[in-house]
Amino acid sequence: MIKKTISWIDQRFPLTAFVKHELTGYPTPRNLSYWWNFGFLAGFVLVLQIVTGIFLAMHYKADSHLAFDSIQHIMRDVNYGWLLRYLHSTGASAFFVVIYVHMARTLYYGSYRKPRELLWWTGQLLLLLLMAISFMGYLLPWGQMSYWGAEVITNLFRATPFIGDQVVVWLRGDFSVGDETLTRFFALHFLFPFIIAGAVVIHLVALHTVRSSNPSGINLADKDNIPFHPYFTIKDMFGLGVYLIIFFIFVFFYPNTFIEAANNIPANPMQTPPHIEPEWYFLPFYAILRSVPDLVGGVVAMGLSVMIFAAMPYMDRSRIPGGARYRPWYRLLFYVFIADIFLLGYVGAQAVTPQSIILGRVASLVYFGVFLVLPFMSKVEERMLIKRGLPPAVKELLEGEKA
Repeated sequence: MIKKTISWIDQRFPLTAFVKHELTGYPTPRNLSYWWNFGFLAGFVLVLQIVTGIFLAMHYKADSHLAFDSIQHIMRDVNYGWLLRYLHSTGASAFFVVIYVHMARTLYYGSYRKPRELLWWTGQLLLLLLMAISFMGYLLPWGQMSYWGAEVITNLFRATPFIGDQVVVWLRGDFSVGDETLTRFFALHFLFPFIIAGAVVIHLVALHTVRSSNPSGINLADKDNIPFHPYFTIKDMFGLGVYLIIFFIFVFFYPNTFIEAANNIPANPMQTPPHIEPEWYFLPFYAILRSVPDLVGGVVAMGLSVMIFAAMPYMDRSRIPGGARYRPWYRLLFYVFIADIFLLGYVGAQAVTPQSIILGRVASLVYFGVFLVLPFMSKVEERMLIKRGLPPAVKELLEGEKA
């Protein structure tokens, strides 16, 4: 019966050919490590967020007088509502963990380089959409930190030249964060996951066009690779199992780790929290914003800190493949950059003091300094490595490019 059904579909739609070409028979480098699992994990978390978000929306009230109480209703009265809420709130942080590790792997192995520029840029678009949806979702619990976080972040758009005040009013729907802001943020928060799902399809089409990058940096012909199934489906399932163990530890035992204590207090426009800070995944960019004394300059620096990744295919001018594998200077620069991001995250979580401001400015200079140094360092390193002697496979690749 199943074979007849599939045959009936194949006569009208190329289902079997599509599954074989894009999934089971997709040629994949045989030496992919578990660092390549995080793309699959990102897709899994996206589906989890969409499913839990739909069920939460059935009970949520997008009204400034009812929103906070509706969250309590979900937690206390709805069957397994507490589980839905914790899966969704923990899943938001898990999404950023997966995406950041996925980006770090791409940077380490140089997977953003030719011919994968469009693949890298669609990934950057997904990151921007994810940041937008997480910011809008942060307001929905209508707690103290949600309210004042939205008040601070939306106020940053006053830095828009000429029309800053109008942009802020358009974002809020009013002159201050209120019921209109909550309503439109809820509508956009519900819509954006489906836009992200569409962007993921574009990202996957770009991936399957240029193929997955090889950790060695040497792209092999399809005949030298292996089918994705069953080798990498099993590997992805194992990675998913390890991920779910860690994920459910937080969901069941430490669910409030990523929920600010101040968000358990209803929003009060007349009482400002002593220390306003965004979620942990925004802290490095928030520290860069605070390190610049001028509002416009801070907003520009924060925006540039996210958008500058799009220039990586052109900043990294080295022709040595394999990313950090064969490039010791690039590897050192990568580790310095990762350590600096953690330092910025720490600074962003601290209250504003003269010491934290100085530390944030130094860390911000290092952050942008890595990108400024990269073009010059990559060419010097290339000449040094060629003079020292490259592995035969890498040397053949460079000679082929010259030819």
